[in-house]
Amino acid sequence: MGTERRSNAADRLDPTIAHNARVWNYWLGGKDHYAADREAGDHVFRMFPDIVHVARADREFLGRAVRFLADEAGIRQFLDIGTGLPTAENTHEVAQRVAPESRIVYADNDALVLVHARALLTSSPQGATDYVDADIRDTDRLLEAAGRTLDFSRPVAIMLLGVLNFVLDTEEAQRVVRRLMDAVPSGSYLVLTHPTLELGGEGNVEAMQFWNQNAKPPITARSGAEVARFLDGLELLEPGLVSCARWRPDPADGSGTAPAQVAQYGAVARKP
Repeated sequence: MGTERRSNAADRLDPTIAHNARVWNYWLGGKDHYAADREAGDHVFRMFPDIVHVARADREFLGRAVRFLADEAGIRQFLDIGTGLPTAENTHEVAQRVAPESRIVYADNDALVLVHARALLTSSPQGATDYVDADIRDTDRLLEAAGRTLDFSRPVAIMLLGVLNFVLDTEEAQRVVRRLMDAVPSGSYLVLTHPTLELGGEGNVEAMQFWNQNAKPPITARSGAEVARFLDGLELLEPGLVSCARWRPDPADGSGTAPAQVAQYGAVARKP
């Protein structure tokens, strides 16, 4: 990654306005955030305290889904779109621990994520990682750049964790998903999470309004029925579309008790 590219990314940073990638990093206990991010994050937390549980459950879902795909499903290629700031257990770390030859491409359009992208490019010698500075709406350019590292004639896992909620128009979001899945062959997978006002998320209405008025980018929640439309034509894996905390949870204490729900849908589906 060239010095000029990192400089251009730094020029796009505005530390005075809270940004989702940095606030999410704050909620996860990371260090890559500014005062504006902490203030907005704390305000949202006071309005909807479960948001921290949502952030952590979403990250834990990523680990379980990637382990399943790399191990049981035999997937060796991952396109992680809207990856956010590097933190513990990134997609390439989880996948390459199972299969060192795995190839991972990260894509995001946040300037701070680009500045820190080197932390996402620490591949195993057998595999590969790359980073694409692109908006999910610019799908064709994103796919073209990802093709430098991924072989789209072989199965790919498309990872869309907490990113479609930034595509406010539902029809446009559906077109993005269809374009991505049309680009990959049979045997590929779609992994997604999405915030909702269901599953106990009703208290998030005012917090989302505050976010959209004071931070960026704007966000929208969707119902389970709306999220399910992103999975049309795919084979939904068990346990289906559920709170991401309850998608194949790791046995914590052997009690058999289901984890507490969070207001974030999660699903994994296979392209037939």
